[in-house]
Amino acid sequence: MHFGLTHEQELVVETVRKFVEKELYPLEQNLEQRGVLPREIGQEIQRKVIELGFYAPNMPEEFGGGGLDHLTFTLLERELGRTSMGLSVWWGRPSNILCACNEAQREKYLLPAISGEKMDALAMTEPDAGSDVRGMKCSARRDGESWLVNGTKHFISHADIADFIIVFVATGEEETPRGPKKRITCFLVDKDTPGFEIRQGYNSVSHRGYHNCILYFDNCRLSGEQILGEEGQGFEVANTWLYATRISVAAFCVGRARRAFDHALAWAAERKQFGQTIGRFQGVSFKLADMITEIDAADWLTLSSAWRLDQGLEANREIASAKVYASEMLARVTDEAIQIHGGMGLMDDLPLARFWRDARVERIWDGTSEIQRHIISRELLRPLGS
Repeated sequence: MHFGLTHEQELVVETVRKFVEKELYPLEQNLEQRGVLPREIGQEIQRKVIELGFYAPNMPEEFGGGGLDHLTFTLLERELGRTSMGLSVWWGRPSNILCACNEAQREKYLLPAISGEKMDALAMTEPDAGSDVRGMKCSARRDGESWLVNGTKHFISHADIADFIIVFVATGEEETPRGPKKRITCFLVDKDTPGFEIRQGYNSVSHRGYHNCILYFDNCRLSGEQILGEEGQGFEVANTWLYATRISVAAFCVGRARRAFDHALAWAAERKQFGQTIGRFQGVSFKLADMITEIDAADWLTLSSAWRLDQGLEANREIASAKVYASEMLARVTDEAIQIHGGMGLMDDLPLARFWRDARVERIWDGTSEIQRHIISRELLRPLGS
């Protein structure tokens, strides 16, 4: 692994950071207070990103995307992590799973998502099926040439601004050596489809303005042409295209932690108590030392896992390590940043309290910390036959 960035990668980091600081930072406080971003403002962000030439940077060039490799895209995600997700969501990064679209689906879903004409959202989680995805109850049954979908999905991020949803549902069972197993199928569902409703989700303390939604299906009729991949092969499609989403969570955590650290460092160098800056007190200076060490460690774990993907190497364990460590690091760093600021750290004048609240969900979504540790330990023990 080369530890230096290429000129192109440095340019990506610089360009994205400048955009985030100039265009998005000024919108954060209003979003935090109102809890919603007017769609026209989101579309204006989207327009500026398209003009910048950075829209859909994760999608292949052959489809009109930016074609960034995993490492460079992770660097971009790290910079977007510095701001609110209710704002960064408009920096379109369509789900890579859309690359599995057939020719007709490309015209209707993939290409419009890459050009910014449409936005997608991904729906797996259900009230009774979180980490246990195979336990999903939302199902579809054949009805002639169509499928009828019934059930509920929840915690579906930004479904309220999406034009179509990538939905995973059960379409029967099959026998396996370990007993019956649900067949999971992926459908592309337009938001105005009869029998399909997107409702406001729960009021979350994390990421205000970036909404979770509840999806209801009541005899929602879908055609077989809306199946992404093949019937019963939803997990195979997901495993092919969605394996790297945890890297994005880790990268976001690193970016947000660095911004929190920057605030803490500046405050420690300026704030005076007992006749000297508080950074001169060992109780504060050692906190700073621990914070930057953890941030750098999380950063390198994250970048090295992305690098492994670019090299065609196995990276499941490394990605899990990056996700669990970066998300837990963010919780510690934001907490310490507030401690260094004292009472001011909890005031709305600074973004630290927001970072602190936002950090909590990072250890839950895209696989809980417990799931990541299960992946890591399984990868270690499996070669030993355990």
